[in-house]
Amino acid sequence: MRRRGQVQCFQLQQDRKIIGAKWYIRGYEAEYGKMNTTDIYEFMSARDAVGHGTHTASTAAGAPVADASFRGLASGVARGGAPRARLAVYKVCWATGDCTSADILAAFDDAIHDGVDVLSVSLGQAPPLPAYVDDVLSIGSFHAVARGIAVVCSAGNSGPYSETVINSAPWIVTVAAGTIDRTFLAKIALGNNSTYAGQTLYSGAHPGRSMSLVYAEDIASNDADDTDARSCTAGSLNSTLAKGKVVLCFQTRAQRSASVAVETVRKARGVGVIFAQFLTKDIASSFDVPCVQVDYQVGTVILAYTTSMRNPTVQFGSAKTVLGEVIGPEVAYFSSRGPSSLSPSVLKPDIAAPGVNILAAWTPAAAVSSAIGSVSFKIDSGTSMSCPHISGVVALLRSLHPNWSPAAVKSALVTTASVHD
Repeated sequence: MRRRGQVQCFQLQQDRKIIGAKWYIRGYEAEYGKMNTTDIYEFMSARDAVGHGTHTASTAAGAPVADASFRGLASGVARGGAPRARLAVYKVCWATGDCTSADILAAFDDAIHDGVDVLSVSLGQAPPLPAYVDDVLSIGSFHAVARGIAVVCSAGNSGPYSETVINSAPWIVTVAAGTIDRTFLAKIALGNNSTYAGQTLYSGAHPGRSMSLVYAEDIASNDADDTDARSCTAGSLNSTLAKGKVVLCFQTRAQRSASVAVETVRKARGVGVIFAQFLTKDIASSFDVPCVQVDYQVGTVILAYTTSMRNPTVQFGSAKTVLGEVIGPEVAYFSSRGPSSLSPSVLKPDIAAPGVNILAAWTPAAAVSSAIGSVSFKIDSGTSMSCPHISGVVALLRSLHPNWSPAAVKSALVTTASVHD
């Protein structure tokens, strides 16, 4: 980056990794009113209060850090794709989850003026998509690309259904999420002495004993639909029947989140979750309540055991980092698929990159608004995580070939990418 910008109320680091930091609130407050910092933990500055921006920025350009891990998991050296690159931060989204078109376009304008080389944009509008002329990211990225700035965007997390890809303008590098060959396994031991492997990020204390196991649909609250209870949708469980038990939940198209299931079981006073899901490798973070995720096939076997026994029980093992035993890469189940609903003749997404169980830096400030506690690194999944991997590669290409156009950089990426890890 050839910096011509400025820093707004932001203390620079000694290593000058971050050389620009701006924040945009005028559009937000015009649309939603004054930011409420009493009920929502947020900084009225470019500082990250949520963690998403820290995670993606460090993935793109983080300096090497030895012995990085998330509570002992995924231990090793963490580094960004372009570790010697500088960062300019443009904060347009807030802890409420809202980002406005006016603020996003203002950030694009400033980034263009500041002379950045690459724009990494891990955000987007869920389908159905507006026309390019009405889409803020298409408009902003068009002007950036016209001025020689490569724009890399996430493809969205609405997969595996077709025509769900977002940020599909032809001039954008649209990035899908792929798996890696690392996972975090935990043993599930049933009361009939059968054992199964599941995935978990829970690193807290385990009871060290067998716990009662119950099927979520069997403990539905009086006003809950069976389908909602089956997937442990918020408020769907009877807390009297769930108290002190591990609850078996099944992912549905309407409720796909293991995190939602964990929160539902926690509020119902359950002590653990087995979450059966479609074939995917991403793992939800779980802190208050142990959650082990299994494929649907394993989930149906556990369900058969649960319904056939008078007093079914289960015991969880501790999470272990496992390398090289999982085939990678595969396109993540959640990653949005093409073709583009706007331009079916344009192949989208353009490329896939690691986006499942990615370890990267995290802001300790996020501990105030989450159950994580204060951590320096966190494991997360999504096309938000795959996007900065490609942004880092683009930064390296731009350093080697500063005269290449964004189209040339994109062509080099998609024509030389490998289907193997």
